[in-house]
Amino acid sequence: MKYQIFGEKEVKNIPWQDRPAGCIDTVWRFDANPIIERDIIPCSNSVFNSAAVPFEGGFAGVFRVDNRARDMELHAGFSEDGIHWDICSERIVFESDDPEIAEFCYGYDPRVVFIEDRWYLTWCNGYKFKPTIGIAWTKDFKTFHQMENAFLPFNRNGVLFPRKISGNYAMLSRPSDDGHTPFGDIFYSESPDMTFWGRHRHVMAPVKGWQSTKTGAGPVPVETSEGWLVFYHGVLTSCNGFVYSFSAALLDRDEPWKVIKRPRQYLISPQKLYECVGDVPNVTFPCANIVDAATGRIAIYYGCADTCTGLCFTTVDDVIDFIKNDPGAPAAG
Repeated sequence: MKYQIFGEKEVKNIPWQDRPAGCIDTVWRFDANPIIERDIIPCSNSVFNSAAVPFEGGFAGVFRVDNRARDMELHAGFSEDGIHWDICSERIVFESDDPEIAEFCYGYDPRVVFIEDRWYLTWCNGYKFKPTIGIAWTKDFKTFHQMENAFLPFNRNGVLFPRKISGNYAMLSRPSDDGHTPFGDIFYSESPDMTFWGRHRHVMAPVKGWQSTKTGAGPVPVETSEGWLVFYHGVLTSCNGFVYSFSAALLDRDEPWKVIKRPRQYLISPQKLYECVGDVPNVTFPCANIVDAATGRIAIYYGCADTCTGLCFTTVDDVIDFIKNDPGAPAAG
C-alpha cells in the first residue's frame, strides 16, 4: 500500500469484488446490487441508509427500516459475509434510565463505530418529533443503552470519529431544519464525556456543481497517513428535485475541521435503475465503510433511492490518489 492506515484491523472476509475489466472508476459497484431489497423482512417498506461493521468473525449492523405504516425505525442485523443479512423483524428498543430520552418518536440513518471497549451508535433521533443526534452504545448488538442526545434540534448526519482527538470524543454533524432541508454545512464538535458537546467548528459548505445545495458526513472517518479520509454526500437541486451523490475528502488528523483537499468530482452518483427509481428518486447515500487494514480494501454500504441498500468498492490508495489528483472544489460561497 502507498498510504498508511491507522486504527483499523485486518478483515480477511471483507465483502469484495475486484474491479471489473476495463473499469476506470475509482469506486465500482457490486454487480449483484442491491444486496438488501426493500422487503427483506415482512414489515419493511424499505431498508436503506444503514450501518455495518465487522463483528465476531462475521458482521453486525443497524438498519434503517421504514415499515409499512411508514414509521422510520432502527433494526439490528447479522451476517456471515456482509452481503446476505438476517435482520431482526422487531425494532431496537433502547434501554435508558431517563424517560425523557427513552420516548421513541422515530430513528433513521444510523452510523456505528467502535471506540475503546464498545460500539457506539449515532442516528437521527426524533426528540419531541424534532430531529437531533441520538447516541447509544452496545457490546452485542442485542442490548442498546441510550445516552443523552448530542445536540439541540435540528440536526442530522451525526458521525463519530473512531478515536478521541485532543482527549475528547469527536463528531461531525449537519445542523438542519424540520423539513427536507434545502441547505446544509458540515460541522465538527467535541465532548469530554459523550454528553456535553462544544468546540463547534465549521468544516465545509456546499459549493458549485453536484454538492451545491447541501453536504453531510457519510461513514465513519478512516485515519490515514494523509489525513482523515471522509466519504460525504452532496446534493444538487435539479429541475426534477434533489440529486444525492457522494465523494471523499481529506481532513487534518489533529484538527479535523481543517480540510486538506476536497475534490470537484463525485465518486458515485445516481445512475443505475435501483438508484434512480424508488421512494425518493436519484439518491446514493453512504452510511458505512468496512476497511481491511492489511490490503487497504474498502467496502462501502450506501442507500439507493431511499428504498434499498447497495454495496460498492474501492481502496485507500485509489481514493486518496483520486482526491490528490482532482483539481479541487471551488471556494464555498
